[in-house]
Amino acid sequence: MDENTSTDPLRALVLCCTLKPSPSRSSSELLGMRVLEALRGHEVEGDLVRVADQRVAFGVSTDEGGGDEWPAIRRQVLDADILVIATPIWMGQPSSVCKMVLERLDAELSETDDEGRMLTSGKVAGVAVVGNEDGAHHVSAEVYQALSDVGFTIPANGVTYWVGEAMQSTDYQDRDPEPEKTAATTRTLAGNAAHLASLLRAAAYPPA
Repeated sequence: MDENTSTDPLRALVLCCTLKPSPSRSSSELLGMRVLEALRGHEVEGDLVRVADQRVAFGVSTDEGGGDEWPAIRRQVLDADILVIATPIWMGQPSSVCKMVLERLDAELSETDDEGRMLTSGKVAGVAVVGNEDGAHHVSAEVYQALSDVGFTIPANGVTYWVGEAMQSTDYQDRDPEPEKTAATTRTLAGNAAHLASLLRAAAYPPA
């Protein structure tokens, strides 16, 4: 067993990348909360941070200074076993908030442990996407690649999403009951992420 193996319960963090600060309703937040609910079924506890509610500076360092609140979010990322990025689709792309989060995570490329591994090594990441246009696969592909680049491991079926009819006004949060296909995909994401996180906690990646 690796010396870093913990018997503590697994923890997850959802970074909600809606453009809207609280208390505005957010489909991204709702899907992120449903991912957390599904993870609780696998004994994974977690929290959601709505990034638009925080003063996160643009940049690619761990701390941009001047009241930058990214360092506190980063601490939550590093304390979690599973990171989920929840983002809407805008113009076929991840939201600007999502892209800012990925840029801040770029700093992890130069943050390593005593054996040369990134501090995110051994952590699992998933994606949750909502939108009223096509593009869920494109968005998840962009986010997957960025998360993999900075040390996270993506499980099989590592995304859940809902995309409404093009050029219409119905949001994910307006669908009651939730579409079963999305609910089933969320359960799969949660189960696979929890399983992979358990395996990686028990058997760390080799030194760099």
